[in-house]
Amino acid sequence: MRTDTAIAAGWRIGLGVVALGLAGCGGGTSGSSGTTVVTTTNTVPGAPTIGAATAGNASATIAFTAPSSNGGATITGYTASCTAAGSTVTGTGSASPITVSGLTNGTSYSCTVTATNSVGTSPASAAVSVTPVAGTSVSTASVLCPYSGSYTGSYSAAGTLTATWAWSCSATRRSLTGNGLPNHAVGTFPGVGNPNTISTQNISTSMTLTPVKAAANVAAGGATTIAYALNSVKFDPGTAGTCPGSATSASNCNLANGSDVWRIEALGQSTFDFGVDSNNAHVQPNGAYHYHGMPEALLTAAGATATNKKMVLVGWAADGYPVYARYCYSVANDAGSALQTCTGSYTLDTTADSGRPATSWVPLGAFTSDWNYSAGAGDLDDCNGRTGVTPEFPGGIYYYMVTDTYPYFGRCLKGTIQ
Repeated sequence: MRTDTAIAAGWRIGLGVVALGLAGCGGGTSGSSGTTVVTTTNTVPGAPTIGAATAGNASATIAFTAPSSNGGATITGYTASCTAAGSTVTGTGSASPITVSGLTNGTSYSCTVTATNSVGTSPASAAVSVTPVAGTSVSTASVLCPYSGSYTGSYSAAGTLTATWAWSCSATRRSLTGNGLPNHAVGTFPGVGNPNTISTQNISTSMTLTPVKAAANVAAGGATTIAYALNSVKFDPGTAGTCPGSATSASNCNLANGSDVWRIEALGQSTFDFGVDSNNAHVQPNGAYHYHGMPEALLTAAGATATNKKMVLVGWAADGYPVYARYCYSVANDAGSALQTCTGSYTLDTTADSGRPATSWVPLGAFTSDWNYSAGAGDLDDCNGRTGVTPEFPGGIYYYMVTDTYPYFGRCLKGTIQ
């Protein structure tokens, strides 16, 4: 016969078993849900890898490669910082390289690069030293000098003519003589939108063999031709066409020699017809054939196509820097990077400027003032150029690009005209 003590112990053991069962049921319910919650937290990017620093006049161009980790969020920009004597100057961009301006010539700077995403800014890269120097330059003497040629073909109403061009170099200058005729087929001139006939020109000009960055942009235009193609045809991206603010139709505008506020673009619009041909060129009243944009025939002759991209040297600017067309390296200082279509960094206004002719008949993009420079919006700077390596300059140089979109060709120069 069990005692009361034994009965009590039995009750306690039974209650324990029930409790364990309940606990087991509870654990089973939780485990049977099959849901595992994993929380991923984005972080700042890793540090970029620093590359070379190229000295300029009161500036430095810093090359780098993107960090191996973006922290789980898209990198939205990079900042290059150059420090000397406790003072830091920065430059920003969306890709390598970044130019830091406003530096003091002769002062040694320690420069780093950081990456930024939606979380924040990465640690700084390793540092690279650079000393900006007035007069920093790269000699171009070894490239296409001498270079000459001729071409005989039909020039529309002008008939059969022979184009000639000859580049030569002295100890300090690259000189061009030519007759300004292109070495390729042209459109119909005179024709719709352009009443002028092509004629030979007397081209005689020169530029320095050791181009140097200027402290500020150099305006070009008027008596200063911004650049010449290798065939001696000039690049002249702007037009003399203008409209008054009161204009309500193209007939109110002067396409040949206007003096009104709103300057018209030859390309990228369909309101005004400047009669450009397939090479984005037409003829001035004095018979000068000239390029406003992409000289398609020069790329075709070089074998550059969308499926066979090439970085093609097509001319020289007035400050001595080279001019390339359409394709550039996706990483400016890496000749092993993929070639891509280079783009300018100008963006179209979203609303019309005050006093501008109505967009109901002349859409945004027709006037030069409809476009604004936005650093990092494309591959190039405000003069439609950048610093990087090219096939002719594997050590790097500043160069200009002809692009398919505005500004088509730069409207300013980065180098001193010497």
